Amino acid sequence: MRDFDSFVVIDWSGERVAKPKGLAVAFADQGLSAPSLLTPEEGWSRSGILEWLIRHADAGTNMLVGLDLSPGLPFVDRNAYFPGWDDSPKDARELWQIVDSVCEMDDHLAASSIISHAEMQRHFRHQAGRETICGDLFEPGRGRLRVCEEAQKTMGLAPSSCFNLVGAAQVGKSSLTGMRVLSRLGGRIPVWPFDPMPPSGPVIVEIYTSLAAREAGMPKGRSKIFDPETLDAVLNELGSRPHAPISRYTDHATDALLTTAWLRKVHKEERRWYPPGLTADVARTEGWTFGAF
Repeated sequence: MRDFDSFVVIDWSGERVAKPKGLAVAFADQGLSAPSLLTPEEGWSRSGILEWLIRHADAGTNMLVGLDLSPGLPFVDRNAYFPGWDDSPKDARELWQIVDSVCEMDDHLAASSIISHAEMQRHFRHQAGRETICGDLFEPGRGRLRVCEEAQKTMGLAPSSCFNLVGAAQVGKSSLTGMRVLSRLGGRIPVWPFDPMPPSGPVIVEIYTSLAAREAGMPKGRSKIFDPETLDAVLNELGSRPHAPISRYTDHATDALLTTAWLRKVHKEERRWYPPGLTADVARTEGWTFGAF
């Protein structure tokens, strides 16, 4: 497997504000040094992260970037993202473009206009005031899952459907806003496994922070860290030196730090890049969570 000079994990947020509190960016070089947070004085916004990624694309930085979001929706189970809609996109890049176009008027690269779209909203569960509304084509129960999310279940993890936009565990809002960013990157940075692996330069992969926490020794049912001692313990499990103290031990900050150390440790393991369920059709439409198999 090709190597990288540096590693970044971006803990994402679908919150509809200019600077979501949930955005956190952690960075690590090769070696044993602990990851550190990258925090601009003005704070992170989704557009700010997009600009930061474009700068690294233009510079050709040899960097592996983990995004904590789902860059695809379920497709394989119904042979469509939005069954019954004639204009349902045929692959992930077309999906990103349509999501960005539908949500063009949403400020801060948010994606709330999805639930106003006549066809797309039928597939989502969303919130209207205090009322939870299920589209008539939202699959009962947990909702539709991608192939890689079914694989996560066999690993003892608890993935959420990207079609669910309700509740603390939902990942739909983050995923839809992330698709807007990926669309606006315009292919400047290859996204695995949708794109071929380039010989150099930055590459984006989807990550799942709970998977990293589990492999770092966190007990089942507990994946969040709020104190320096626990953070150093899991960093040690991942072959990293103790971290420099940070101002606030939020789960977003510690998720990013822990998962960056994990990404650095496992990125050369061939099985992570070639999981058995990753077919050409899955790679084209749904993508895959790096590290799941």
